[in-house]
Amino acid sequence: MGSSCASLEKAGYRGWITIRGQGAAERTSGQRQIALCCRASQDGAWPITAQKDVFMTIRAVVFDFGGVLFDWSPHHLYRQLIPDDERRQWFLDTICTQAWNTRQDAGRSLAEATRSLVAEHPDHAPLIEAYYGRWPEMLKGPLDQGVALLEELHQAQVPLFGLTNWSRETFPYAWDNYPFLQRFRDIVVSGQERQIKPDAEIYHTTLGRIRAHLPGVAPEELVFIDDHAPNIVAATALGWHAIHHVTAAETRRRLEELGVVRAH
Repeated sequence: MGSSCASLEKAGYRGWITIRGQGAAERTSGQRQIALCCRASQDGAWPITAQKDVFMTIRAVVFDFGGVLFDWSPHHLYRQLIPDDERRQWFLDTICTQAWNTRQDAGRSLAEATRSLVAEHPDHAPLIEAYYGRWPEMLKGPLDQGVALLEELHQAQVPLFGLTNWSRETFPYAWDNYPFLQRFRDIVVSGQERQIKPDAEIYHTTLGRIRAHLPGVAPEELVFIDDHAPNIVAATALGWHAIHHVTAAETRRRLEELGVVRAH
């Protein structure tokens, strides 16, 4: 629905528009200004609906995988191996820790990781060896609401990309078993790159890979969806729009605010 030039001028839309950040949280790059360049149609109406808070057009959406599209957790496997909740939590907090797993996500081989940890904790060797020996049992399956959002964006022809902390040795299992991953034009896997979130380097790599498909795309033309707050902070610091994923419904609402999807 258009607005007349006169009414726009009365509302203060004259010459320049200040572009603000995402809702209550101002973008770290601060406010910017762009020229208001719209041609009037024959009836004098503007061909766009102007707003005082205007976002640059979003050209692509970048998804994290675990916690957004996949239900992955070591507990899915270790509930079978260590039924007692306290003992299982102790093992995952002390022996096969998330920090240890992250080193594999950053490129260390599974064999080396298993061998070195067994050498440190020989009494726990069978449980340590199960971590990657039975790794598929940790991947319970897709998160249906997250995948539904992905499919909605795909149907709307929004360019989609992936950025995931994932071992290069275990990611092929997901690729072979979950066809929705083929919706992505490209996927940056940390273990393949030997880079890892939230380090800035992997975001720069991802931007370069996206530009191979969308030449000249700017960081502020991307939306990144991730369930891990430090990864959101890192993306925002580099100028990306970022959504801290808690529920698919809330993420969709944020995408509506950014003009990526239409309101239901």
